[in-house]
Amino acid sequence: MTLDDLPPLRDVLADHGLMAKKSFGQHFLLDLNITRKIARLAQVGDGDRVIEVGPGPGGLTRALLETGARVTVVEKDERFRPLLEELGTVASNLTLVMADALEADEAALADGAPAHLVSNLPYNVGTPLLIKWLTGPWRPASLTLMFQKEVADRIVARPDTSAYGRLGVIAQATCQAQLVMDVPARAFTPPPKIDSAVVRLVPRPDRPAPDRLDALQKLTAAAFGQRRKMLRASLKPLGGEDLIRAAGLDPQARAEVVDVDGFLRLADAWLARR
Repeated sequence: MTLDDLPPLRDVLADHGLMAKKSFGQHFLLDLNITRKIARLAQVGDGDRVIEVGPGPGGLTRALLETGARVTVVEKDERFRPLLEELGTVASNLTLVMADALEADEAALADGAPAHLVSNLPYNVGTPLLIKWLTGPWRPASLTLMFQKEVADRIVARPDTSAYGRLGVIAQATCQAQLVMDVPARAFTPPPKIDSAVVRLVPRPDRPAPDRLDALQKLTAAAFGQRRKMLRASLKPLGGEDLIRAAGLDPQARAEVVDVDGFLRLADAWLARR
């Protein structure tokens, strides 16, 4: 049997009596036309290492395996072990790891080699996982990830827009971020209440050093935690007007109008004072 001989995923789910679990934020993407497009957008191919989080029944996994990539899937829900193990008997380029992705060691999963992250992320852990991958010690080769549309919009948002905030600053300080595909709710089983979107992130060569990135996280948490306040008020505990002026910014500005470079200057000014 080959991947082409596999039965439709709807039939597989029905045979196993499986349904999406709301507590895990699961919505299954079963349309192979869509999953194949995501695999193409991820720009992975023969021999590339790919880590997929939350594969569920394996819809996106099948599309990734078709590219010839070496795919490691990380699944927390034991209900899907039999389905994914069956898929592994057909595809020798699949490795199954039953674990919580929030606690996984991605460097170990990739055997220390460069690896791409490609996932339809569970809604309830998508943002924490992204922050982990953007700010942690392990650096992915690229990230092609599906989120709720509102989260995707926040990742790529520009300054002085309602969606711009801490997530966008951290994502854009560490990566080139682009929204590459919208996915309507009707494409999922069961359909969520909102649409989704795929974001592609490619790590920047000038990614901030760990201490600078840590400072950036502290400053954005303070600034956007009170986004309606002027910077001189929200950043008062971290240095206030002196810090803001040292970064070349207006103390009366609000966080939402400060671009990524401005926040990086704030981080530099804060580190210089320590």
